Amino acid sequence: MLVYGRNVCLEFLEKNKKVRKLYIQEGFKDEKLISAIGKLNIEPKILPKYELDRLANGLHQGIIMDVEDFRYTDYHDFIDDPESFVVILDHLEDPHNLGAIVRTSEAAGVSGIIIPKDRSVEVNATVIKTSVGTVDNIPIDMVTNLASTIKDLKDNGFWIVGTDMNGTDYRELDYHGKIALVIGNEGSGMSRIVKESCDFIAEIPMYGKVNSLNASVASGIMIYEVIRQKRWGLERL
Repeated sequence: MLVYGRNVCLEFLEKNKKVRKLYIQEGFKDEKLISAIGKLNIEPKILPKYELDRLANGLHQGIIMDVEDFRYTDYHDFIDDPESFVVILDHLEDPHNLGAIVRTSEAAGVSGIIIPKDRSVEVNATVIKTSVGTVDNIPIDMVTNLASTIKDLKDNGFWIVGTDMNGTDYRELDYHGKIALVIGNEGSGMSRIVKESCDFIAEIPMYGKVNSLNASVASGIMIYEVIRQKRWGLERL
């Protein structure tokens, strides 16, 4: 898997991630990265900018690394805590949204993220760059079937909270205990079977002319309301 961008590559190098190949742009002068690269047992390949442009699907900032593919985690490894908080992404397609949600989830202390294998974005270079490398700091599981995963979460004591335009004001719900928050697809929202599996539907009120929010923005609002209640309680509403 290719990753690129100075901050992301530096974080990978500082975490001693295995680098298979390394490409840097002619005239590259980032001293911190050059120092980190010097500690590798690998000779970087120096290329003109146009060749790096062809390799990277985004702003590479003069450095691209070929690293091991992202390793997903089994969600059973992060659902034991009585206040577990899991974010489920129901077939998101935009890697920038996934990257932003990963970053927010990591910052808020979410237990883990669950994404489906089919018709969904996976953890790729764009996700890693958008998340500023935080994909390594939060467990992410890719499951075969969301509906069966939700059923299993319920069997493990989780309340499933979906997000939709027609539901209960998100501030009026109680998020104590084990919570799984479902964020729907950017265009169509939650799938029918996933929506029917939810215990509660949370709505973020719209007071302007738009009737919906970007998936990553809505996720941020919901995630921090859940965390607020878990940490400080409903009495501080």
